Amino acid sequence: MDFLISKYAILLKSLQSAGFFYKTFENFIENPVKEKCIILRHDVDRNPQNALIMAKIERSLGIKTTYYFRIVTGVWNEKIMKEIVTLGHEVAYHYEDFTIGEGNFEKAINHFETQLSRFRKIYPLKTICMHGSPMSKWDNRKLWEKYDYHDYGIIAEPYFDVDFNEVFYITDASRSWNNEKVSIRDKVETNFNISIKSTQDIIDIVNNGEMPGQVMINIHPHNWAVNNLEWLKIFMWQGMKNTVKRVIIKSKKKSK
Repeated sequence: MDFLISKYAILLKSLQSAGFFYKTFENFIENPVKEKCIILRHDVDRNPQNALIMAKIERSLGIKTTYYFRIVTGVWNEKIMKEIVTLGHEVAYHYEDFTIGEGNFEKAINHFETQLSRFRKIYPLKTICMHGSPMSKWDNRKLWEKYDYHDYGIIAEPYFDVDFNEVFYITDASRSWNNEKVSIRDKVETNFNISIKSTQDIIDIVNNGEMPGQVMINIHPHNWAVNNLEWLKIFMWQGMKNTVKRVIIKSKKKSK
C-alpha cells in the first residue's frame, strides 16, 4: 500500500542515506548549492493534523522543510502552524487570492495583503506558493500579471523562481506521482523524463543512483494515511475527485 506515512518516513531516510540533504525553499533561494539537495515542500490543502505528524517525523530525522498553508476554514490552524515553526520548519502562504476575489485584481491583492500580515505574526515568511484551485476557472498565478510579489518582501514563488530543467520536480498531487492526467495546475515545464508510479519507484531511483542532484518534492499531507482505514477513505474520496479532474482536463483540451 502506497501513501502511508510509514512509507513516507522510509522515503526520507532513503534520500538521506544516498547523501542528499534537505533545505527549506526559503533557504534554497537564499543559499543556492550545487550539492545533492532536496527541497521538500508541503502544500497543506487539507488535514493540518497530518502536516504536524510529518513535521515531527522530519524533526526526528534532523530535516527542515517548508509548509504552505491555505487560509480556509479547516486548514488555518494557528496552534498547529506555530508548533510546526517550533519544530524548525518554514511556514508560508499557499495563496488562492485570485480565486477568492473571483478574478478581480483589486479584491485579490487586498486579500493577499491581509493574509500576508496574518502569516507574518506566525512566521516571517519570505516565500509563497500558489494553490492550484483545481475546480476554479481562475489561475491564482495570474495575480502577478498586474502586481509584483517582490514588492511585499517575497523572495520567491516556486512556479516562477525555480528552473525545473535544473531541479527535478516530483509531486503527489491527486494522490499519484507526476500524473498530468489528473493534475490541472500542479505541473511544470521540464526536460526531465523520469517515470514515477509509486513511492517505491522514487526509492529505487535513489538507491540506483539515478536521481538528479537537485530535486523539489511536493507533498500534500492529506494524501497520506496513518493507518489502513484512513488509507481506504482517502483512496475512495480521491478516486472520485480524479474522475472529475479527468473530465475537466479533457474538456479544456477540446476547447483549445
